[in-house]
Amino acid sequence: MSDNLARVETMNAINKEQIKGGVRQSRLHDSGHKHVSGEAVYTDDIPEPPRSLQVYIAMSPKAHARILSTNLDKVRAAPGVAVVLTADDVPGINDYSPVMGDDPIFAVDTVQYVGQPMFAVAAETIDQARAAAGLAEIEYEELEAILTIDQALEKQATVLATNVMKAGDSRAAIDKAANKLTGTLWIGGQDHFYLEGQIAMAVPGEDDDVLVYSSTQHPSEVQHNVARALGVSDHSVTIEVRRMGGGFGGKESQPALLASIAAMVAKKTGRAAKLRLDRDDDMEMTGKRHDFRIDYEVGFDSNGRIEGIEFMQACRAGYSADLTGAIADRAMFHADNAYFLENATITSHRCKTNTVSNTAFRGFGGPQGMVGIERVVDEIAAHLGKDPLEVRKVNFYGQGDNRNITPYMMTVEDNVIQDIVAELEESSDYVARREAIRAFNATSLYVKKGIALTPVKFGISFTTTFLNQAGALVHVYTDGSVHLNHGGTEMGQGLFTKVAQVVAEEFQIDAEKVKITATNTGKVPNTSATAASSGSDMNGMAAQAAARVIKDRLTKFAAERHQANVEDVVWLPGRVRVGSDEIAFADLVKQAYLARISLSSTGYYATPKIHFDVDKMQGRPFYYFAYGAAVTEVLVDTLTGENRITRVDILHDVGKSLNPAIDLGQIEGGFVQGVGWLTTEELWWDQTGRLRTHAPSTYKIPACSDRAPEFNVKIWEGGENREETIYRSKAVGEPPLMLGISAMMALSDAVASVNDYADYPALDAPVTAERVLTAVERLKAKRQAR
Repeated sequence: MSDNLARVETMNAINKEQIKGGVRQSRLHDSGHKHVSGEAVYTDDIPEPPRSLQVYIAMSPKAHARILSTNLDKVRAAPGVAVVLTADDVPGINDYSPVMGDDPIFAVDTVQYVGQPMFAVAAETIDQARAAAGLAEIEYEELEAILTIDQALEKQATVLATNVMKAGDSRAAIDKAANKLTGTLWIGGQDHFYLEGQIAMAVPGEDDDVLVYSSTQHPSEVQHNVARALGVSDHSVTIEVRRMGGGFGGKESQPALLASIAAMVAKKTGRAAKLRLDRDDDMEMTGKRHDFRIDYEVGFDSNGRIEGIEFMQACRAGYSADLTGAIADRAMFHADNAYFLENATITSHRCKTNTVSNTAFRGFGGPQGMVGIERVVDEIAAHLGKDPLEVRKVNFYGQGDNRNITPYMMTVEDNVIQDIVAELEESSDYVARREAIRAFNATSLYVKKGIALTPVKFGISFTTTFLNQAGALVHVYTDGSVHLNHGGTEMGQGLFTKVAQVVAEEFQIDAEKVKITATNTGKVPNTSATAASSGSDMNGMAAQAAARVIKDRLTKFAAERHQANVEDVVWLPGRVRVGSDEIAFADLVKQAYLARISLSSTGYYATPKIHFDVDKMQGRPFYYFAYGAAVTEVLVDTLTGENRITRVDILHDVGKSLNPAIDLGQIEGGFVQGVGWLTTEELWWDQTGRLRTHAPSTYKIPACSDRAPEFNVKIWEGGENREETIYRSKAVGEPPLMLGISAMMALSDAVASVNDYADYPALDAPVTAERVLTAVERLKAKRQAR
């Protein structure tokens, strides 16, 4: 037998072996059993140190008012009160904003929204703190409040300058087009409704030191803001978070407020302090997904091909900028979704209102931009009497041709949307079902069906370029066990499990040998938020880099010890082969330690290729795109507006999946959350600016019963990231949420049948039962008028 043949046979035998829990295996979430049993330790479950204080934040009852006088003497004298904090008691800077410096921890001269923090009370119990806060004597002079997008547009009130993106000559193209449409679409906001609310617990240390347990997606930003509020250096503040009970973007910038207040109480009193918002206060005080008004004008040919389009996107930022700039930009970046817009003008207004400052939410503006273009394509199809899918296909980006340039001048190099849609169209039996639905609606007097297939093309990377970096820390102990830490945070999405699988794969050890540890700013510094669907991409690569440094050291050590070439060292499951010798991983590690070989390393990763010119609104803001498509079928009662989803078919691209089980869960959950946003989750403020949907009784997230009885979800087998991501995987956190747009379009399809598809329903989101019924009555009136 030749040496080459022997080597091939040896490798074939090796390839049949497999570690437990490596990359591409469907490994259970590391805390899944703890989630269902109640054993998982969240911030509120951490034992409180003796004499810990409970903190309550008093909120403004006014949307916009000047503070004339404040008397807190009775608050300070109330039973159990240890300290009361106002803006005057902030030792550092009275601000917790992520970017612009416009989010005061406590109001100073004016209040700008109902729910704005006025002062904080720390007492022995939360009931005492809440009761004491009610004793405050504050006099206000009410000022004019801007509460809506339209009011803000009229008064030209913005938190940031208007932005414009241009490609080609949209005006000329629209004017020359054979067909034209104009319209306005309203898209509501969405509350994050994480199961675990906002919370922080601060423990004072020596000198300036403080340890804060925070439920946050962005520990380093919280660290920076706490240090700024305390007037100390960042190195004096340590932030730790083992897990969150959901985040969805709501714990990116918002937790800095709670952490800063808890830390100030702790340092001022020398006692640990916990600040936990109840659900009502949480919903009133913290930001939401931005609601949008989108005006559009489009010109198109007889096939539905878009020749020119203009969008006006106006979002409600609230009283401050928060992350609105990047969110509004991403809405502009996704105004194309999967469609080539050769001549396009997209104008973005960032409206200032006297409502809570809106913030990051899964999709980060992308979903709103996508809903806009999907509405346009849907209406074009209705105008031409075509199947919307036919019009969608006509407008898809091309592959390697001149129809693959985005409005922001990025070349779409990885377009696979045609392949995904074609496969889903066939596997879901879309064409036959659409015909059957038309036949059903023709004979069904009161109950109508609808169906829609919509695509997703979502850009992956932080559009703020410097955030695309991550760090990790890996220790290998002498018994062969591994300690892993990185800058990503776990909010239920399975990030920690995936990154542990990466490290296990690198060392060829079972995943149970890799210890997952809490995110801690004292271990990995200057981290980016776990957001933008980049958690696995960046932290996985950073952890892999750290593991490979150690692995390379061990490989060189093994080669030297056995007088072999480095190329002859083969890593096998649980062991290393050098020539004819095999050494257990743990034994090799012990030998390396005795030989004084370092078994610890940091790792670092910065996403390549991305760049963007903000002034020109051109460049490559994304490393790659994630794709998917969904078919949703609905049933509507035209007498009441009540409706339900009866079947869903999803085909989604995750590249080469790191963990198919977790990825499927993300796809399913993202779709359901997207459907909730677009159908049932309605935020409503009264004329005084008070949020009235601030509890489960009035704010309706999807329940288990809202899940389609037939729910077919599949990972696209043809997926493979052409870019050098971690094991050629693709991000899966945010893209699936936009699959939910298919439900909105299916409802529109069902409502249109009331008038034999002669009029477009023009539904706004969320498409609640009330909106469905209103549209039905409107279409019936049009039919009668004819």
